[in-house]
Amino acid sequence: MDFEVYRPGELTGADRAAWTALQQQARAAGAPQLANPFLSPEFALAVGRCRGGVRMAVIREDGAPAAFLPFQRSPLGVGRAIGLGVSDAQGMVHRPGFLWDAQELLAGCGLSVLEFDHLVADQKPFDGGLSGRHPSPVIDVDQGFPAYLERLRAQSPKFTRTTLAKERKLGRDVGPVRYVHDERDPAALRTLMGWKSAQYRRTGRSDRFAHPWIVRLVRQLFHTRTDSFAGLLSVLYAGEQPIAAHFGLRSESVLACWFPAYDPEFAKYSPGLVLHLRMAEAAAAASTAYLDLGRGEKDYKDSLKTRELLVSEGWVMRPHPVALGHRARRAPVRALRNAVVARPELFEPADRLLKRVGRIRSGR
Repeated sequence: MDFEVYRPGELTGADRAAWTALQQQARAAGAPQLANPFLSPEFALAVGRCRGGVRMAVIREDGAPAAFLPFQRSPLGVGRAIGLGVSDAQGMVHRPGFLWDAQELLAGCGLSVLEFDHLVADQKPFDGGLSGRHPSPVIDVDQGFPAYLERLRAQSPKFTRTTLAKERKLGRDVGPVRYVHDERDPAALRTLMGWKSAQYRRTGRSDRFAHPWIVRLVRQLFHTRTDSFAGLLSVLYAGEQPIAAHFGLRSESVLACWFPAYDPEFAKYSPGLVLHLRMAEAAAAASTAYLDLGRGEKDYKDSLKTRELLVSEGWVMRPHPVALGHRARRAPVRALRNAVVARPELFEPADRLLKRVGRIRSGR
C-alpha cells in the first residue's frame, strides 16, 4: 500500500476535499454507512484539537487518495478508533471496492493494535479481530416524514397516538410548542449539557461532560459548519421555555443522534419523544436519508426505529507484546459489560443499582 500518516494540521486541503467527496459518493456507491458524520474529516480534526495522538492515514493509488483512516495513537503504539468512547461510527472511508491489508496498515501506522467499539459494516480486512456485533437503530426518512409517520402508526399505533397527544397537551398546559432544528444560541447548548450531566448523575452513569475535553469537543463541533457537515443543536420549546434538546452531527445524508436530554420537570409530556419526531420531520425536509440513533438498548429507540444497522467492536493486532497486553486488559471488561447488557436477569438489577447510586450522588 502507498500511504502516508499525517498529524491533523498536516492534512492538505486537497486530501480533505477528497475525503469529503468519498463520503458524498458513498450512498450512491452502495455504502451509506461511510456517509456518517462521525467518519468525516471535520470530526477527526475536532478531536485532534482536543486530544493528543490523533493521526490520519491516507492511502493512495497512482498518487490519488483512495482511503482515509483517522485514529489515535499512544506513545507505546496502542491505536484507538478516533474518538473511541464517544464516536458512534468508526472505520476506513474508502472508494468502492477498495481492500487493504490490516497487518500492513498497522505496521505503516506504527501500531501494534487498533481498537474499535463502533466499527461500521463492510470493513472486511478488520473482521478477523471482531468480538461482537451490535444493533444501531435508525429512522428512515428518505421517503418523507408523512411516509415515516404512517409506518410508525402501523407498527406502534398506541405509542404514536399517545406521543402526539402529549405534544398537544404540552402546548395547552405550558405554552405553544415550537421546534428549532438548528438552534445557534450557545446558551441553549449549555442548558442541554446541564440536563445531560444531571441525567448521567441521576442514573448512576459516568458524566461525560465532567471531562473537559468532551466539553471542548462539543463546543468546537457546535461552531463547525461546512456544506457537508455541521454540529446540529435542536431544541423543543413550550412558550419561550426550552423543554428538550439534542446535539448531534449531520452530513449530507445522515443525522447522527448523540446527546439528547430534557427538563425532567416536564417528563410527563414525554418531551424527548416529541423532540425526536420533530427532528425526523425536519431531517426529512432537509433531504436527509436517515437518523442514526446509535448503538444501545433503549425503549424509545425500539419504538421509533424503522430498521437497524450493525456496528462491531474488537481489535486488529500484530504479534507484539504491547498488543497482547492491551487485549488481556481490555477483553474481560468488554466481555463482562456485554454479558450484563445482553441478559435482562443481569442488566435489570445492575441498572437499579446504578440508579440507586445516582440518587445518593444527587442527594435525592
